[in-house]
Amino acid sequence: MAGELILIVEDNEKNRRLVRDVLQFKGYETIETETGEEGVELARSRQPALVLMDIQLPGIDGITALKRLREDPTTRAMRVMAVTASAMTQDRQNILDAGFDGYQSKPINVKSFLEAVETLLRRP
Repeated sequence: MAGELILIVEDNEKNRRLVRDVLQFKGYETIETETGEEGVELARSRQPALVLMDIQLPGIDGITALKRLREDPTTRAMRVMAVTASAMTQDRQNILDAGFDGYQSKPINVKSFLEAVETLLRRP
């Protein structure tokens, strides 16, 4: 399913670069930003097939950014996966309960990360 546009919302440059490089190597097109506010705006304007959202961001956090996406009719159905260092069982459940479509802990495992991306992109 390569070729789809994926938005990366990640404030850590090394994490952002790794995710971008892995996705581009697999043929995906990527756009990226460091803040939740810019992530929401890019999602509205560019309509990516998938948003990869860190939870701990400067400004609004990833959960607040997700709420804004879900409140907007133009982005409500957009697939959004949390990619976060919050890896405790309760953190994961809270993140999924907030409405994320998927969850990947950092540091990412490239194989399981790509499988999760492909699963979300195939979902109707």
